[in-house]
Amino acid sequence: MSVTTTSIRRRTAVAAVAVAVAAGSTLALAGTASAQPAGSSVTTAKLTKGLYQSAYSERNNVLWVTAAVGRPPVTESHLLKVDPKTLEIEADFPPPVTDTTTGAVEAVYGVAVDDEHNTVWTTNTRNNTVSVYSQRTGEHLASLPNVNHAREIVVDEKHDTVWASAFGDGTLVAFDTKTLKEKERVTVEGAGPTGLTVNEKTGALYAADLNNDRLIELARGSRTPRFIPVGDGPISVSLSKNGRTAYTADQTSGTLSLVDLRSGTVTRSVATGAGALSVATDERSGDVLVVNRTAANVTRVDVEEGVIEETVATGTNPNHVEIADGTAYVVDKSGATATEDTVTRIRLAR
Repeated sequence: MSVTTTSIRRRTAVAAVAVAVAAGSTLALAGTASAQPAGSSVTTAKLTKGLYQSAYSERNNVLWVTAAVGRPPVTESHLLKVDPKTLEIEADFPPPVTDTTTGAVEAVYGVAVDDEHNTVWTTNTRNNTVSVYSQRTGEHLASLPNVNHAREIVVDEKHDTVWASAFGDGTLVAFDTKTLKEKERVTVEGAGPTGLTVNEKTGALYAADLNNDRLIELARGSRTPRFIPVGDGPISVSLSKNGRTAYTADQTSGTLSLVDLRSGTVTRSVATGAGALSVATDERSGDVLVVNRTAANVTRVDVEEGVIEETVATGTNPNHVEIADGTAYVVDKSGATATEDTVTRIRLAR
């Protein structure tokens, strides 16, 4: 595994940002290994082929990364335990074999951690299941069925709940993190739920509905969803620290939508880049990062001002962003020509 580090200069003048965006440029990745006071330090490392998502465990100081290669029967998949400091792979846990004849495995795609119970949850899209693994040993603890085209998963530790999105039939499925049993299932006819986030204070769930250009809001204990129109092709969603604003990455339009959840309206739309695919909130600064898959970069947005602060080049086809303690981790899925895909670590400047 090779690791490289660069630094970028943060643009503080709004006018300078506007010029750079209008010209279609990105901030140059050039310099030394040390970060400048006004810049974010960027480090990249090769992991393995077919990276999908990552999730950070504060309890164990571990970055969990999923990878899967090819179409069914998928015979190569990895649940990687990565050191967030060195970006080295500490362990590689293979998913269980589902077909001994073909060698197919229960390939892992989406991922989330439950630090309260020291587990890691994955979506197994090709198998229409979700799985639970031990963070301590990597042992496969359970596979839970009937999640049609399981895409993403999110943990609500306060309420001992894990939610998974079933894109195939418009269903949101909840599991008990203590018993590992299904406890709730809400189907929205015609919906295509993809990205998920949860307000742990209230227990409200938010799902990006790719099919209908809207957010699905499901209050805790309710089976009647509220629908909030957003941008064109929402595929990922995150919340502000106070839970009053939602942010969606709109894949079709290449934008970030800022949504006032109280009024149910989009208050601002910011062009971030082609193929906006994944979004995450830096709770330390309030800034929002958007991964732009087609543009092969990640954009940092000052949502208070509605301006782009940084644009950081990544590997080809970046797929997901995770933020923990002011550090972002972006994984890319370069495609058939890549022998190893990369993780880009961005230590965000204040």
